[in-house]
Amino acid sequence: MSTFKLDHIDHVALTVRDVKRSVAWYKEVLGLERRYEEAWGDYPAVVGAGETSLALFPCESPNPKPRPDHDTIAMRHVAFAMDRANFQQAQARFQELGIEFDFEDHTICHSIYISDPDGHQLEVTTYDI
Repeated sequence: MSTFKLDHIDHVALTVRDVKRSVAWYKEVLGLERRYEEAWGDYPAVVGAGETSLALFPCESPNPKPRPDHDTIAMRHVAFAMDRANFQQAQARFQELGIEFDFEDHTICHSIYISDPDGHQLEVTTYDI
């Protein structure tokens, strides 16, 4: 039996209403950098940090359905890891920008949850507790 080893998540694909707005939001709020624009332009628009990226695809409907609730099989959120100092800076940054967030103590880590302009739930987490 042959086996293989995965290195990391390369990207998560998200459907958004307005690609340019989402790129600006992810850059301003999470500090993600724009990637591959010269090759792909805005289809998809890719933003990322470290080895992880988000590929932002435009919604194909003028009236998209809302993000499913917890009673639907779907991806619930995307989580980004950081050290304790950056976790505290993230909280301050979200407050500065007027972005509401929920804090959760998961025993082995602390997390903050926010939503992007399209309602995708995002988590920033630290295991430095």
